[in-house]
Amino acid sequence: MTSLNAAEVQGLLDALDDEYKSWSTYSRVLRDFGEIRPFSNIVQAEQRHVDALLELFAHYEVTPPPNRWHSDAPRYISVREACEHAIEGEIANAALYDRVLQSTNRADIVGVYRALQSASTDRHLPAFRRCAARG
Repeated sequence: MTSLNAAEVQGLLDALDDEYKSWSTYSRVLRDFGEIRPFSNIVQAEQRHVDALLELFAHYEVTPPPNRWHSDAPRYISVREACEHAIEGEIANAALYDRVLQSTNRADIVGVYRALQSASTDRHLPAFRRCAARG
């Protein structure tokens, strides 16, 4: 196995931090407002995203940081506000993957990044847009 360069490690760290933030935020929304959609579905997807990234950390023998968002997730006054912020978060997530994709050409890492970006833009973003439109 070839070691990752600094840019590749930073890309993994940035991606994991963002996925931790999404998972923690959506979990907080569920604790505050109950088992509401789309958060109840997407929080499970976010856990799978974290797990996929942690597999890359393990494969490349890079120690992952702890989830700094676990006890510091944002809180919202309404479900609509949570959905609106989730839209912003998913757009930012897609942009993050545009950036970290430039850090590597390793097929396994690129594959994970593209899959996570696609989930964000193709599934999560439309679901949160519908949620915000419902009010």
